[in-house]
Amino acid sequence: METLFHNFSSIIVFLHVISAVIWVGGMIAIRLAVHYSMQEVQDPKIKLGRTLENLRRFFNMVIPSIIVLLLTAIIMIIALGFKGTPLYSIVIAKESVWTIMTIVFAVIFIKRNQAQKAFDEGKLPLAKEKLAPIANYLIPLNILLGIVAIYLGITLRGF
Repeated sequence: METLFHNFSSIIVFLHVISAVIWVGGMIAIRLAVHYSMQEVQDPKIKLGRTLENLRRFFNMVIPSIIVLLLTAIIMIIALGFKGTPLYSIVIAKESVWTIMTIVFAVIFIKRNQAQKAFDEGKLPLAKEKLAPIANYLIPLNILLGIVAIYLGITLRGF
């Protein structure tokens, strides 16, 4: 693992950072740009359909990013020898935040799939009900957690 990191450290760190950017930046774009632009759509069926499609496409980008983020984190933790150092508590805090974010993402994924099923069955109020927590609570929570994790990562790189 150490040899892998030392031979490809720039690529591994780049993949780690770009994965975080895609995940957190994507959530910011979805919540602060796409969500508000969708409010202009008057037809509820079109609005729900577009929202579900936007989330599906977002998931197609984010799921690989989450996997890359995890793999590169493991490589860096092992290769940089954080275990047993004073910095290890920051590593644990950062990885705990990403773990919570992944759990929240799983909830978002499940709720989106439930909304899609309701939408496909013509149950628009139920689909809207399933989507509401995503925009109102879950994505904002993950944005906040993502910003904290990025800050912790910058703190680690500064040492």
